[in-house]
Amino acid sequence: MNRIEILRKYIDEIILSMTDIQERRCAYLYLYGVAQLCALIALKRGENAELATMAGMLHDIYSYAKMDSKDHAHKSAILAGEILTSLRITNDVETKMICHAIYNHSENEVVHCAFNEILIDADVFQHCLYNPMFEIMSHEKNRYEKLKIEFGIA
Repeated sequence: MNRIEILRKYIDEIILSMTDIQERRCAYLYLYGVAQLCALIALKRGENAELATMAGMLHDIYSYAKMDSKDHAHKSAILAGEILTSLRITNDVETKMICHAIYNHSENEVVHCAFNEILIDADVFQHCLYNPMFEIMSHEKNRYEKLKIEFGIA
């Protein structure tokens, strides 16, 4: 089994333990959606798609594991580090890279390193594509417009 599938199996156990069916559906759509967008963006930009996918799967893990979204980026980074360490699927450098991206993923008005930008952009893209009829949040509009241009959908 490859590293992404090992991580997905672990994430699925967390999601399946959620008692609220609507939250469970949201968790699947959102975590898997962000992970897939991370892979797409990473491939387009010549970055590591495997690690980007893993970051996408873990980026909001604290919110879903604990049903608490307060300071979720920072808490998810800590929990992601614990998960990756326990699963032994990444080395120290990879774990730090993934956790750093998760830690900063809510700062979408700041430009970060190329790898971190993948997760931030995937997060924004998923918010905007989740339901195209929803109004785009003001703090995400600029990134969303740039992403549409980057992917030729403007």
